[in-house]
Amino acid sequence: MAGIIGKKIGMTNIFDENRKHIACTLIYAEPNVITQIKTDKVRGNGKTDGYNAVQLAFDEKKEKQTTQPLAGHFEKAGTTPKRKLVEFVFDNMEAMKPGDTVGVEIFEEGDFVDVVGISKGKGFQGVVKRHGFHGVGGRTHGQHNRERAPGSMGPGSTPSRIYPGKRLAGRMGGDRTKVQNLRVLKIIPEKNLLVVSGSIPGHKGAYVIVEK
Repeated sequence: MAGIIGKKIGMTNIFDENRKHIACTLIYAEPNVITQIKTDKVRGNGKTDGYNAVQLAFDEKKEKQTTQPLAGHFEKAGTTPKRKLVEFVFDNMEAMKPGDTVGVEIFEEGDFVDVVGISKGKGFQGVVKRHGFHGVGGRTHGQHNRERAPGSMGPGSTPSRIYPGKRLAGRMGGDRTKVQNLRVLKIIPEKNLLVVSGSIPGHKGAYVIVEK
């Protein structure tokens, strides 16, 4: 699936042609550099990658913070070190080569895209916030401080344990999340900006993958 790597800037709102208020998110996506072309065909050295893909790189990185293998990888592609590498599948991969760039021009206003990111971490949370439990009950009938408790866990004597997958308290957020079918409301190519409808996962400044 074709796409690019970007950064979440934040949310704002715009009005469409019918003066309807739409909440939207700004994504900064400077031109991604092609650092490698992977192919399922056997090359001259007798090797193959086993699949077809284009590796894109995004966001400048200091050379002293780059490992030697990665520094050689970027040098071979004729570009400076980058922080984020992601593989995509394009229709015109035969015409692409390392060192070329892919930007917001691959999208058009009105396109529907999927956005992948890492959701905000919320730390250790209870069952009410994490899973939407309602708690055991009110404060009447002898209940005391039970409004946010998980309640009964399951059978007692048999099996005398908790089944795997039971919804309990635990660490919440920080997961790879995809939001689908967001409409591209506006493209500002001179500023490398995409404006998409709705919200996307991640904090401000987080890396996101925009898939066409």
